Parts: sequence; C-alpha cells; structure tokens
Amino acid sequence: ESDASQKCLDAYNYDKSMCSAYFQRYKNCRKYWHDIMVQRRRDGVKPDMPTAAERQEMLAAVGGKPY
Repeated sequence: ESDASQKCLDAYNYDKSMCSAYFQRYKNCRKYWHDIMVQRRRDGVKPDMPTAAERQEMLAAVGGKPY
C-alpha cells in the first residue's frame, strides 16, 4: 500500500487530494498489522511481526486483504 500511494503521488504531481483513497488503504493496512503485532506481543509470540510466509497465510485465510 505504501508503494501504491507513492506511485499515485508521482502520477499526480504530488497533489495529495487525488490520492486520498490510497492513503486510506495505507492507513488501514498499517493499523491492521500494528494490531496483529500488539496481539502477538500480548500473547508472548516471537517475533512480534509475523514472517513473510505467515503474513501470506494470514491474508489467504481471510480471502485477501482485510483492510
């Protein structure tokens, strides 16, 4: 989502008003993974952030991007 929002800014000459949907998806994505990380810390799971393979499995389990 970060890359998509940056590409949008590049495409629209850094006019932020044209990229609000991209920014919202980016914010939702960050919040989702932050919540996952906090829950894993609470549960004592290491590492705090899931590995790339675990993230792919989590996204596949919910049918794609949950944000």
